[in-house]
Amino acid sequence: MYVRLARPIERDSIVDGEGLRTVVWTQGCAHNCFGCHNPSTHSFKDGFLEDVEVIKQQIKNSYNQDGVTLSGGDPFFQLDASLEIAAFCQSIGLNVWAYTGYTFDQLMLLSKRNEKILELLKNIDILVDGRFVLTERSLEWKFRGSKNQRIIDVKKSLKQNKPVVITKYNKMNSYNILNNREKNIYV
Repeated sequence: MYVRLARPIERDSIVDGEGLRTVVWTQGCAHNCFGCHNPSTHSFKDGFLEDVEVIKQQIKNSYNQDGVTLSGGDPFFQLDASLEIAAFCQSIGLNVWAYTGYTFDQLMLLSKRNEKILELLKNIDILVDGRFVLTERSLEWKFRGSKNQRIIDVKKSLKQNKPVVITKYNKMNSYNILNNREKNIYV
């Protein structure tokens, strides 16, 4: 089985989920969010094909990683490959984050027509859901691009049959060092 990637996997990411992460950048997204920071990943024809077995081996050989993040593009547009990668990660004890333009609620509705969506969700620990909305853009919210996006505990959400937002990520980050300076310190 092959997966279409936007770029080679990335190790040691600290911005694509909690901890040190390996990121799988899938190619292809029909959401086409205005202002997306990865517009080159939207086309379903660009990127390159990679054997999923190669990706799994690269993940297995990635040491000191806390987990794997499926991003892109949108990994839900490549269900079979994303499911195989996520299930493999879970089997070797790595947590899985996934980014999608769909909301959790939309995915649950879509899973009634395609059970692989539910299977993929069962192999994801944390889902960052929702389209990127440029008017909601913020550099101060952890692990997401716009304020409307939610960070969801998928396991709890599936048990409760409703989205369970992880509130610890609702605290603002500040990447703006000018606003974080201590007062009265001069250099």
